[in-house]
Amino acid sequence: MPEAALAALLAAVVAALGGLLAPRVIARLPEPDPAPDGPGGVVTDGEAGHGVPVPVPAEAPRPPKVPYADLAARPGLGARLALISAVLAGALGWQLGLDPALPLWVGFVVLGVTLSYVDWHTRLLPKRLVLPAYPVAVLLALLAAGLAGDTAVLVRAAAGWAIVSTLYVLLWLIAPRGIGYGDVRLSGLLGIALGVLGWAELLVGTYATFVVGAVGGLALGALGLVDRKAFPFGPFMALGAWSGAMLGPALAGWWA
Repeated sequence: MPEAALAALLAAVVAALGGLLAPRVIARLPEPDPAPDGPGGVVTDGEAGHGVPVPVPAEAPRPPKVPYADLAARPGLGARLALISAVLAGALGWQLGLDPALPLWVGFVVLGVTLSYVDWHTRLLPKRLVLPAYPVAVLLALLAAGLAGDTAVLVRAAAGWAIVSTLYVLLWLIAPRGIGYGDVRLSGLLGIALGVLGWAELLVGTYATFVVGAVGGLALGALGLVDRKAFPFGPFMALGAWSGAMLGPALAGWWA
């Protein structure tokens, strides 16, 4: 079997298993603290605010959040998440082959698909999913560097973590209504995963998150599927990072 086909098959199978288990993980997520009552206020709940007070202006009340247990119990959810994860991870396996970074990216795909589903329905990126992923990502980055015998992998991963996190922190400080703190929390994982692959992937993937978010937000807003002024950005972050992993080298070569 060709290497690309073997890598695609392995990645798809592992990601599908992760997708099948995702509803069980979602069902066990603790519910966030309730948002402050009254006009305006301070967002400090455990999911969106991570305990960081952020003054926000008055806005129309948001509809009640769907409980995580209800999200997890939707019929056929495991199969849908497994299928999406398998397709995205399989495509990466075909693109990367048996690259040392493939285990990291298979895990990132499963996490990204799970978070995208949750964020789409709740506009929250649960820290109980995001924060434990950091030590796992670091360990898999170390594994990738060891298998590749290249310390530059770790340098790029660390630089990606720092650069992308700093970018999102600045955007959050400048426009907290456009970037949530959950997005900031997730951004470092994007930087690590993209940095492990290369500088081109890091650049293209970071830029793609905003392009995909802008175009997708406008299109979905025009269809009435989301509020163009306040829509979940996590799915676009995950899709943009995946696009960078898939297209980064080709686009960088074309640009050069």
